[in-house]
Amino acid sequence: MEKILIGKIVNVVGLKGELKVYCYTDKREQFEELEQIWLDEETYAIRNVRYQGNVVILKLEGINDRNAAEACRNKGVYIKESDLPQLPEDSYYVRDLVGLQAMDESGNVLGKVTDVIQSSSQDLYQIRMEDGKNILLPAVKEFVLAIDMEGKTMTVRLPDGLLEL
Repeated sequence: MEKILIGKIVNVVGLKGELKVYCYTDKREQFEELEQIWLDEETYAIRNVRYQGNVVILKLEGINDRNAAEACRNKGVYIKESDLPQLPEDSYYVRDLVGLQAMDESGNVLGKVTDVIQSSSQDLYQIRMEDGKNILLPAVKEFVLAIDMEGKTMTVRLPDGLLEL
């Protein structure tokens, strides 16, 4: 079973063992749909979920006081891969895009996708070119022509002048 990192315990709340979680996903409500999570290697049932600003506050079974909660600080929060929500068609998890081979329209290998930078206007795909340079490609249909998850390839059209920078 593969575990997926979805957050980190950043602090504790109060005296009854509540945990403040910095969420790595854009759908923090996902915690309400989960029955359990992992804190590093230990499994915990979720008893309550609430929100405080942009963070998730979790009450987990077996963590009943501030001392027990403090011991969880800085631990990663994981779920099973099967607990990941289904994505709409033509949407992908970052972890699935990283490692794809980037190719041009003629089938020439350009490099590999090494990161996805998420910004407010649009995502950017970081591609490490065969010559070692990194480029940032806007994740829009004009430049990303096709993604083949089975073939582990991404067909792209580079904007004019991008490689001259």
